Amino acid sequence: MTLLKATRTAVVALAAVVCIALGVATLAPAALGLQHYVIVGGSMGGTIDRGSVVFDREVPVASLRVGDVITYSPPASAGAADSTGLVTHRIHSIREVNGKRVFRTKGDANRAPDPWTFTLDQPRQAEVVAHVPYLGYALAALQIRWVRMLAIGLPALAIAVAVLAGLLRDARAERRQEEAALTGAAELG
Repeated sequence: MTLLKATRTAVVALAAVVCIALGVATLAPAALGLQHYVIVGGSMGGTIDRGSVVFDREVPVASLRVGDVITYSPPASAGAADSTGLVTHRIHSIREVNGKRVFRTKGDANRAPDPWTFTLDQPRQAEVVAHVPYLGYALAALQIRWVRMLAIGLPALAIAVAVLAGLLRDARAERRQEEAALTGAAELG
């Protein structure tokens, strides 16, 4: 195999792997009923680092226990939410107050628990079930137009070049066969 063919094969294979990985990363969590969030702060550092993507599943609020990691909207007065208005922290304590469960959370990298407490008024709550370190940086990069164009355009270009090269190779082989057939027929005649 020539270097050009080996390079072309490697580029096409890499493009296919990238396309499949992006498809799986995009579709699989939704198919499994998971939500995903990019971690933009460092308060969970060491456990879930900045730039990671967390995958949350809705669970009954009654099933939440101390130690579970949840993604929630802190009280409006807290002012500690990221750009999406959400925080992903570990449940530090749960108390009963006037018949309601009152939660306090803490980021694993923080020295103290969050200064606010809150209740969860909905019957279900997003609980972290998995995370992928640093995938959030790739997702954030895909929000930039030129990066998105490269991520889509380069694999498409590689596939187009491979297809065109194959067509040219087939056309040359067909032309050689026709020339050989004509040469053979002329020699017989």
